[in-house]
Amino acid sequence: MAEILFEYVRQGAYVKVTAIEPETRVEASVVVPAGISQEQMQVQALKKLKYVLKRMEDENC
Repeated sequence: MAEILFEYVRQGAYVKVTAIEPETRVEASVVVPAGISQEQMQVQALKKLKYVLKRMEDENC
């Protein structure tokens, strides 16, 4: 994962954060409280993306 793109969509008191891995075009989204820092939002979205990528890898073995 050389590059990860992040998209933020605010929905009231929450933010939907999508992490996108451009090489594989895999994306994962999380909904987090709007009051946390952007860095914390990215950490949560990246954790989910890594989880999704690992599941995909495990299914292909």
